Amino acid sequence: MGTQVNETGREITTERRLARRHAILAVLVLAGTAALAVVVPFFFLGNATGHDFEFHVASWMDVARQWREGVLYPRWAALANWGFGEPRFIFYPPASWMLGAALSFAFPWPMVPGAFIWLALTLAGVAMFTLVKEWLPARDAIAAGVLFALNPYHLVIVYWRSDFAELLVSALIPLAVLFALRAATEPRRAFVPLALVAAGVWLSNAPAAVVVTYTIALILAVMAARECSIRPLMYGGGALAMGLALAAFYIVPAAFEQSRVNISEVLSQGLQFAENFLFTRTADAEHTRFNFIVSWVAVEVMVVTIGAVIASRRWRRAHPRLEWMLLALVAVSTILMFPLSSPAWTYLPKLRYVQFPWRWLLVLDVPFAFCLAAAMGRLRGASRRAAWAVVLAGLAITGFLLTRSNWWDPGGVADFYEEHFSTGAGYFGTDEYGPRGSDHYDLDQHAPLVSLRHAENAPAEFQPRAQVQRWEATRKNFIVHSSQPVTAALRLLNYPAWRVEVDGRPVRALSNQQTGQMLVALPAGTSHVQVAFAATPDRLWGDAVSAVAALGLLAVVLASRRRGRAGAGGRDMSSAMS
Repeated sequence: MGTQVNETGREITTERRLARRHAILAVLVLAGTAALAVVVPFFFLGNATGHDFEFHVASWMDVARQWREGVLYPRWAALANWGFGEPRFIFYPPASWMLGAALSFAFPWPMVPGAFIWLALTLAGVAMFTLVKEWLPARDAIAAGVLFALNPYHLVIVYWRSDFAELLVSALIPLAVLFALRAATEPRRAFVPLALVAAGVWLSNAPAAVVVTYTIALILAVMAARECSIRPLMYGGGALAMGLALAAFYIVPAAFEQSRVNISEVLSQGLQFAENFLFTRTADAEHTRFNFIVSWVAVEVMVVTIGAVIASRRWRRAHPRLEWMLLALVAVSTILMFPLSSPAWTYLPKLRYVQFPWRWLLVLDVPFAFCLAAAMGRLRGASRRAAWAVVLAGLAITGFLLTRSNWWDPGGVADFYEEHFSTGAGYFGTDEYGPRGSDHYDLDQHAPLVSLRHAENAPAEFQPRAQVQRWEATRKNFIVHSSQPVTAALRLLNYPAWRVEVDGRPVRALSNQQTGQMLVALPAGTSHVQVAFAATPDRLWGDAVSAVAALGLLAVVLASRRRGRAGAGGRDMSSAMS
C-alpha cells in the first residue's frame, strides 16, 4: 500500500507539473500578445518619444559603444555633454541601460525601444501570474497577468514618459509582493527570492526602488501585526538588507560620490513632490497638462480598483491574509498621491526622491489587476464575456487617447544615432550628473580633443602641437610638443576618478572655473600624457560588499538544499517503513 500511494502521488505531481507548464506557456503567449498590441503603433508611427526617451536611448548607445571598446561595466558616459562626458553610469542603476545596449546587438536601433517595451510588459504579465496563481484558478491568474501588462499606467509610461527603467521595475513588483507575503508563512523559503528581487529593483530604477522598498516594509508590518509575530519583520528585513548588499557595487559609489556632482538638481523646479500631486497646477503649462493626464489615468485605476475590491469581497474574506495586504496597498498608494500626505513625503526617509506621487500607481496596479481578475472570475457565460469586453474596451480607449496626444518620431532613433554617435559629436548631458562646479550649458560643442593654451606674451612663431594617440571612453593618450610651458585643455570634464600622468608621473588636473573642463599644465619639451578613469575606494568597497553578500546568499541556498534533502530522506524512510 505504501508503494502504491507513493506512485499515485508521483502521478499527481506529474499532472500538476504539466498543468503548471501549460499555464506558464499560456500566460507567456497571452501576455506577449498583449505587449505586442501595446507596441503595434510603433510599427506605423515610429517611436513614442516621451519625457525620458533621449536620456535612455543615449545611455544604451553609449554603453554599446563602450562594450565594443572592451569596457564591460561603464561608469563614465563618454559622449554625454558633447563628448566632455559625465559620470552618469555611477549614479543611474545599470539594469535598464545594460538591457537596452544588449538588445541593440539583436535588433537595429529603431526597433530597440519597442523590443525593450515588449520584453518588460511580457515579464510583468508573467510576474503577476506568478503572484496570483497561488490564490486564483490558472485561467483567472492568466487574466490577472494580461490586465497587469495592459494596465493604464503602463500605457502612460510607454506613450508619454518613456521611462524604460521604471517599466522594468514594474515587472518585479508582483514578485516583491509575493515574497513579502511569504515572509509571514514561509520566512526561510522567502528569504533568498525576496533578497534577489530587492537587489533587482535597486539595480533598475532608484525612485521606483524607494517605492518598492516602502511597499515591502508595509506588507511586512501588516503581516507582523496580523500574525502577532516579529518573524516577518526579522526575515523580511534581513532579506531587504541582503538585497541592498547584493546591489552595493552600484549603491555604495552612487551614495558616496553624490557630493561630487550636482545631484540636488533631481529636486529642482518641476521635480518636487508638492508640484506633482494629482491635479496640481503650476506655472508651467506643459507640466500641468501632463499632470492632469496622469491624474485622470490615476482616477481611472482607483475607481476600477475600488469597484473590483468591493465586487470580490466574498473571495477576499476567504483569504484574510491576502485581504489585509490588498487593502493596505490600495489605501496607502491612493493616499500618497494626494496633498494630504505631504507630511509623509516631507519626513519619511528618501521618499521625496520619488519626485512624483503618481509613481505609487506602480503599487496600485497590483490590486487593480488582482481584484479585477478575481471579480471577473466569479462571472460566467455572457456576463463574463461582457465584462471582458468592457474592460478591454476601456483599456483600448485609454491607450488610443494617450497615443493621440503624445509625440511620435518615425526616424528619431536612427537620426539620433547618425547625428550624435556615428560622427562622435556626442549628446546633451544631464544637470544632476554634471561634476560639481561644471556647467555643461557653456561647453564648446565643437572643441578639439586637446587644445593648447599658452601665455599671452609668447612669441608669435610659438606653435605647440598636440598629437592624439588614443581617445577612448576610459583612457586618453596624447603627446604635446612645446618649446614653452603650456596648458592642455581636454574635451573632458574633470572628475576625481580621472588619474593623469605626465611622462609616467602622476599630476593633479585642474578645472576651468566656468565649465569644469579638465586642464593639465605641461612643461616645455615633449610630454607624454595619459588620462585614465581609475577605480576609486568607494567602488572597491561596493564590489567587496556585493561579493560577500553573494557568497552569503549562496551559503544560505546550499544550507536550505541540504535541509530539504535531509527532510526528503526522512519522509522516504517513513514511507518505506509503512
